[in-house]
Amino acid sequence: MRVLAGPANGAGTLALVAAAALMHSRLFAPVPYDLWQDQRALWWAVLAVILLAVSYAYGLPELAGSRQGAAGRGVAAAVTAFVAISAAQAVLATPLLPRSSSLVVVLTIPLWSVLSWNLAHDADQWGAARDRVFAVVANTDDVAGLCCDLTASPERPATVVGHVLVDEVLARPSRPVVVERFVESGANLLVMDAASHAFTPIIEQAAEIHRQGSRVRTLSLFYEEWVGKLPHSELVRVSLLFDVGELHRWRYVRAKRLVDLAFAAAGLVALVPIAAVVAVLNPVFNPGPLLYRQERVGKNGRRFTMVKLRTMTQHGGGSADDAAAPAPVDDGHDDAAHEATGSGHGTWTANNDSRITPLGRWLRRSHLDELPQVVNILSGDLSLVGPRPEQPHYVSRLTEKIDFFDTRHMVRPGLTGWAQVKQGYAGDEADAFDKLQYDFYYLRRQGIRLDARIIWRTIRGVVAGTGR
Repeated sequence: MRVLAGPANGAGTLALVAAAALMHSRLFAPVPYDLWQDQRALWWAVLAVILLAVSYAYGLPELAGSRQGAAGRGVAAAVTAFVAISAAQAVLATPLLPRSSSLVVVLTIPLWSVLSWNLAHDADQWGAARDRVFAVVANTDDVAGLCCDLTASPERPATVVGHVLVDEVLARPSRPVVVERFVESGANLLVMDAASHAFTPIIEQAAEIHRQGSRVRTLSLFYEEWVGKLPHSELVRVSLLFDVGELHRWRYVRAKRLVDLAFAAAGLVALVPIAAVVAVLNPVFNPGPLLYRQERVGKNGRRFTMVKLRTMTQHGGGSADDAAAPAPVDDGHDDAAHEATGSGHGTWTANNDSRITPLGRWLRRSHLDELPQVVNILSGDLSLVGPRPEQPHYVSRLTEKIDFFDTRHMVRPGLTGWAQVKQGYAGDEADAFDKLQYDFYYLRRQGIRLDARIIWRTIRGVVAGTGR
């Protein structure tokens, strides 16, 4: 049901525009006219497209946290659309749409945004009530983690209504503990971790629950479908031997590269004037070099130099800049300590880091500091979508501490990625570990469809002003 909230918002927007256009052509125009034979029909369609685009960009209806938030985003979307169509009329020096009718449409959008948010909110509650999870796990930490992930940013809502430990089941072999507890909890979805698969009594009880009409999932598959990541605790090397789009599907590889080149070419056109403006402002608001360079680890472990517009202050003759990212475009840490002290080791960037200059803060919020990376995309070091590249010393450290960390280097790193749009900022190694699980999901599902979802969510985050 929640998946219908977005289309419902879009359908309602289209209906409002269509109703306004038809009413004006038949009732309010000084001389009634046939809408479909008039050029104004095209501009009504343009207004509808603008409203749909800005509504999505502002996160309507799903990302609004409350009715007030939905109304605020609706007002922002309506104002943006009205300003855009008014600007087009001013540039073309001709009245493209009747001002009063188009104004009525954009003023109605906030109300419709609230109604759509109600649908999304009610759908979340209904979805969480519909998918009631009972977990069979080896330790309670897995249950706590599952509850946390389902609360944070699930792809599908669900509620954990109960659990039982593997040891509890094995301690009472004569009783169907899993079946009894499952029925008592009112669950309709059984989730089993890898440890439970090794014991025949548990598998037999799971089969009985399945025969009674309830769904059964492994913990790994549940995470993949409901949360959008692969839990590290459930992985073994053989479970990572799935087909990877960039390695095993040549059509995808070619299509992805064409998209990268098209984006990079457009980015270069935008980079020239933006870099010129920043170069003029830098001496006053951000003294120091225009660009910031940092070594990163790319596909197959090959190192390359990533380029950004500098956003942080200089210390001791070096640039204390970062690679930390706001959701959804950047990554999670920087080399500020390396630049500041020459130690060669970076530090994790904090939110609202004091080293960020006023100009740098604006560049980060607008994500324009990332624009020079189109050069890395053209050279083939980066892709538009993929796991964010890390610094070599972080790669060495995390490879030692986290099994399978090097798996993420099977594909070309990206300007944005699934981990960025799902989690965003990573402030420590625990966050990096969590982001790796999203990277596993991306590797497993890599394809044009997922790339498109990531790009759209990134655009939404940028327009909504998610900053660092």
